[in-house]
Amino acid sequence: MVELLNSNANDIEKKSDLFSDNDGSNWFEEEIDVDLKWSFALNGMLHRGKSEYQDIALLDTKRFGKVLVIDGKMQSAEMDEFIYHECLIHPPLLCHPNPRTVFIMGGGEGSAAREALRHKTIENVIMCDIDQEVVDFCRRHLTANYDAFRNKKLNLVINDAKAELEKKGEKYDVIVGDLADPVEGGPCYQLYTKSFYQNVVKPKLNHHGIFVTQAGPAGVFTHTEVFSSIYNTIKHVFNHVIAFTAHVPSFADTWGWVMASDEPLCIDSAKLDARIAERVEGELLYLNGSSFYSSTILNKTVANTLKNETHVYTEENARFIPGHGLLDFKN
Repeated sequence: MVELLNSNANDIEKKSDLFSDNDGSNWFEEEIDVDLKWSFALNGMLHRGKSEYQDIALLDTKRFGKVLVIDGKMQSAEMDEFIYHECLIHPPLLCHPNPRTVFIMGGGEGSAAREALRHKTIENVIMCDIDQEVVDFCRRHLTANYDAFRNKKLNLVINDAKAELEKKGEKYDVIVGDLADPVEGGPCYQLYTKSFYQNVVKPKLNHHGIFVTQAGPAGVFTHTEVFSSIYNTIKHVFNHVIAFTAHVPSFADTWGWVMASDEPLCIDSAKLDARIAERVEGELLYLNGSSFYSSTILNKTVANTLKNETHVYTEENARFIPGHGLLDFKN
């Protein structure tokens, strides 16, 4: 639950995602699970709003800079979002022999598109997000992505990603799942299912095509929530599947991604470094060949779980991330 704790009142009043401590400092608090919360000291709230689908807030935090919060869950932080987005975008584009077209499911904040557009071979990036207001909000307020939103190679589509892929005749070199976590009652969990991967995503990939998706928390204590299931589900659809992880400080956890193709995936560090030098504009802040290769070597606990996982994600047998909460913007 997301609360406002008013230090001047006798009772705790549930009012918003902010609370004040005894010295008057403002904090944002997110419930990760029923017995675990994650708090950020704030300089202030920069913007807040509500779309047809979601509650949206942009907070100015003392530790992580601007933080985008949707439905009470932090989506990305200015100081370390490059870790998440470099890991999401560059491995599939670097593993592909000559990527020209990219379809991003979700990605409304524009950071995934920003990273894809850094590749010199890219001719067309389709970013398909269901929420026009989130896209407009991020285009106005996230200054790091101004250039990406103005890039002529970016084609922005407001639609459900599944519906958009189904109605289009085009195929793509890389399809990216930059989706919200699967939460109970949320709009995205159907896009983590075997039927979606098999019947919608895979037929829309060109030869040598690669699919990648964010796959939720992947820490020692959290990887069984959805990460292992998403990995196992994708293994039932594609011939070659790689799971990899990285620590994202603002998420207070290790995060997971899954990359898949019907063709072998090259993760040789020297070859990846050569492709980074040849293809990518500017310097990557987090990823190089060695760090990506090392990210595919999972600790014993997580590796054993992935090896032995039997759950296949379906609409009827879904797993969900715990601890989500809606923002309540009352004053």
